Amino acid sequence: MSGGDIAGLIAAGVFLILVALLAVPILKLGRVFDKLGDAVTEVTENTTPVLKEVSTTVATSNQQLERVDAITSNVQDATANLTAVTSLTASVLGKPLIKIASFSAGVRAVFTKDS
Repeated sequence: MSGGDIAGLIAAGVFLILVALLAVPILKLGRVFDKLGDAVTEVTENTTPVLKEVSTTVATSNQQLERVDAITSNVQDATANLTAVTSLTASVLGKPLIKIASFSAGVRAVFTKDS
């Protein structure tokens, strides 16, 4: 065995030790990636139902808002109709009542001055 053979054996041994030392972190890194993959799978499995529930909630809220919009529109129409009826009642009954009141005040004033 020559000096080159011994140097080759030493180099091979050092290389074997280096590979062994680097294998440990690589194996640990592989486990980390496995756990990361499991976590992503779990998050995906748990997030999908939540997103479906949120979608259903938003759709239901939109339906309720459409109903509220219809109710608000009906109330607005009813208010406009009530305002029109009030104006009509005031013009139809208000002016004759004012005339009757002023006539009765005039008649009362005539009778109270004579007494």
